[in-house]
Parts: sequence; structure tokens; C-alpha cells
Amino acid sequence: MTENGVGLEPTSDQRVLRDAVRELCGSFDGTYWRALDEKRAYPDAFVKALTDAGYLAALIPEEYGGSGLGIAEASIVLEEINRSGGNSAACHAQMYIMGTLLRHGSDAQKQRYLPAIARGELRLQAFAVTEPTAGSDTTKISTTAVRRGDVYVVNGQKVWTSRVQHSDLMLLLARTSAPDADPKKKTFGLSTFLVDLRSAPSGALDVRPIRTMMNHETNEVFIRDLEVPAENLIGEEGHGFRYILDGMNAERILIAAECVGDGRFFIDRSVKYVNERVVFDRAIGQNQGVQFPIARAHAALEGADVLRRQAAALFDAGRPCGFEANTAKLLASEAAWQAGNAALDAHGGYGFAEEYDIERVFRETRLYITAPIANNLILSFIGQHVLGMPRSF
Repeated sequence: MTENGVGLEPTSDQRVLRDAVRELCGSFDGTYWRALDEKRAYPDAFVKALTDAGYLAALIPEEYGGSGLGIAEASIVLEEINRSGGNSAACHAQMYIMGTLLRHGSDAQKQRYLPAIARGELRLQAFAVTEPTAGSDTTKISTTAVRRGDVYVVNGQKVWTSRVQHSDLMLLLARTSAPDADPKKKTFGLSTFLVDLRSAPSGALDVRPIRTMMNHETNEVFIRDLEVPAENLIGEEGHGFRYILDGMNAERILIAAECVGDGRFFIDRSVKYVNERVVFDRAIGQNQGVQFPIARAHAALEGADVLRRQAAALFDAGRPCGFEANTAKLLASEAAWQAGNAALDAHGGYGFAEEYDIERVFRETRLYITAPIANNLILSFIGQHVLGMPRSF
């Protein structure tokens, strides 16, 4: 299958990769994930296994000790984690956050950090962008970074900063110029920094966990007079917003892959259950009311996956893929949610029982309709920038 000359069929290497990730995930069954969910604990053993196998360094070039693979291969890793019943949100940012460093960092920064990340000695999976009063309007953030000699002094507050308690480095977006410094460009004046969390002095970072309906380690972060070395500024001062946006397509594609994995988890479990569950002397899968919702969810999921694979192929070919990447996330998140509802209905009361894992993954997959970008914002992007309709409010 091809689209615009870009192949979509998996290669033999990609098939081998999928089988290897599936085998690794088989060592972390539902019992492992249920125990973590009950305690709201971080999957340290699982993340270590992924790191040791080199999967979290998939996108780091070989010259820095990574695998040098593409977004298509990274997608396979995350999809298989979620298809197994795991939750790759615990570590997925390790893949896409480093893209800002790779594409816009200095040679010295890349040499200093990327090999250590590839070896698993450093974790870069915290992304401090969102603020309570700005939400999705990133241009309105108020966290400041003021240059004082060889350091920037940062003050402000971030929210929904995930995995910061399990990360050594954090990518931070802060304001280095007043909002009206360039009235024609409201995105100007935001800068990107790499913060070494290990060296942050006591009191500079106040991390307050936010308990959510699923086991997702996310936090409020209060920043007080945090000194960041000027050498940790990524790229040019004032252009950080563009650097952040540059990595969004990769994020969208990888999130779409996770949703595809969740959806296939639901479909796999549902098909097995309805073929085995006998009521009134026949398998319940014979009933159209049970069978058709699963079939429809499968159809929606496969359609979303085609667009996800197309987006990955375009991204790896260095071609524009904003529409494909965003739409893949939109369709895949909704298809996974549809599959989750079908699975709950098919399992009946057992769908709500923890031991079946349906209710846990159901909670986890619902996140992606809202985050990391709400689907309504994707629809707005399509309406304005793809279809040419007026800006919506």
C-alpha cells in the first residue's frame, strides 16, 4: 500500500521489532499493572527493561548511541506496549521530548546529554509547558526566565507536568521577553531550557502530585528563583515556541500509536471473551447486538491506523504531515474509546471487575481524547488550516 509514493507496508525489520517488544511485554502481565494501579506506583521495572533493550532510545541517532530508527518504529514499540495491556504513558515522552534537543540543541548539548539518555543513565521525560492560567494558549504563559550573568533565574508555575518525579532532566518553556516585545509575533519571547533536576537546590522546585482517575504520574510544579545555566538554553532566545511546535507531529503520531494499541487490546479481549462466553446455550458473540459494536470499533480502529502509518511514513521521509499526524491522533483516540465501550458492553459486569483489566485500560485510554491536545482543537486546526474556513471561537 502506498500514498504519494510513501510505502506503508511493514518491513521485515519492523515485524521482528514488533515480535521482540511483544515478547518483552509478555513478562509484565495484568497482575503487574493492576498492582501498580492500586498503589498509584511508577513501573520502574518495566521502564528499566525497555531502557535496557534500547527501545526508549529508538529515535536517537546511532552517532549518539541510539538505535537511529524512525517514528514508524517508535510507534510500533508504543503500540505493542498498550496492546499488551501496559501503559506506555509512563515513559513515552523519553522518545519525543529529546527531539527538541536533537533538532535545535547545540553540538555540545547533544554530545553531553544524548549518549547518556541512550544508555539509560539519564531520563528526559518531563515537559514543563502548560500553566494554570494559560491552558492550551501557550503564548499566554507567565513563567519568566531572567538573564543574570551566566544563569537564567526562573520563576513561575507549571501544571500537568508528568513524570517529573521520575526524570533527571526537564524541558522547560519560559518567557524571556515581555508579551508585547514584538506585537506582530505573539509567539516571540518564549525560550526553551533543559533543566537538570538533579542539581536543583532545595526550595527551588516544589512538586505537588495531582491524583487522577488513572495511574498517571503528573504534577503541579512551583518554581522559585531556579537558576538555570545559560548554556542550557536550547537554540536562540525568544524562539522556543517554534522549537516546541516542531516536535508536536512526532508526539501526535506516537500518541495515535498508543491509542491503536489500546483499541487492539480491547478488540482482542472482546473477541476472545464473546467466543468463549456461553449464555442460553450459545456463544454470546453470535448475537448481533454483541458482535456488531466490536466489528464497528475494529473498522474504525483500522482506518485510524492506516492514517497513523501514513503520517509516520511522511514524517520519516521529511515531508509535511501536520494534517495526517493530528488527524491520526483524533481518529485513533476516538476509535480506542469506541473499542473500550464495546469491550465493556461485551463483558457485562465482568468488564468492571479489576481482574479483567478492561476498566483500567478504559480509564487510561480516555485521556487521549483530551490530552495532550483536545480533539476539538484538532478539529479547529483542520477547519482553519486545511479547509480554509474562518477562525473559530
